[in-house]
Amino acid sequence: MSGGRRWILGGAIAVLVTALLAGVATWTQGGSMERDLTARAQTALFEAGLPTGDVRFDGRDATLSGFPPEQALRALEVVQGVDGVRAAKVDGDVTPVAPNPDPNTSTTASPPPVASSSPPPTTTTTAPPPTDKAGVQAEIDRMLTEAPVSFEPDSARLTADGTQAARSIAIALAKAPAGFRYRVTGHVARGPGGESAALKLSRDRARAVARILTTNGLAVSRVTYRGLGDTRPATGGEEDRRVEITVV
Repeated sequence: MSGGRRWILGGAIAVLVTALLAGVATWTQGGSMERDLTARAQTALFEAGLPTGDVRFDGRDATLSGFPPEQALRALEVVQGVDGVRAAKVDGDVTPVAPNPDPNTSTTASPPPVASSSPPPTTTTTAPPPTDKAGVQAEIDRMLTEAPVSFEPDSARLTADGTQAARSIAIALAKAPAGFRYRVTGHVARGPGGESAALKLSRDRARAVARILTTNGLAVSRVTYRGLGDTRPATGGEEDRRVEITVV
């Protein structure tokens, strides 16, 4: 074999070996990332009291299986809250979240009505949900005014009332036209952590609300989120700490 041909063959082998080593390195890094995400997800589930299921990762996308239907939705929220997780889904049945019963409501059957000579009361019908953007936005604003989405102090963890408020909005938006999209915006009050800390906290809070919307009826592609930190104060008081949901 001539020297020129040996040189060409040697170069081709070098290129092949380099590509093979690069592929092995990429595969190893991907496996390490998936193992790390799996460990963190399992730890988060354990801390949330949900150790019974299984979590598998394909890249940064998680698939949950083996959870009882009544725990699957909560497990999905926990895994989606793990840093580095891009998306998560449940393989199996999910029990929808039902509103908490009112402890003041009696379950005792009401006595039969007493006959009366007065005319029957006039029946009223519930107005249908709005189908235009302005109407849907007005309904969102009304619900947020009546029941703001609240968080634990200095964290992105929703209070029980805040979680219920976000779920109620998600249920309402699921009845709106499927073409509507929504943007969740987080705002916080000025604090000692500075602009960077305020921006991160507001974004984390907006993301937490967006996840509740997407796990209660809205497609992920219809919801975006952002944080504006303390750059747009409302009144300089408690209203500075707020979440806004806008039809876009």
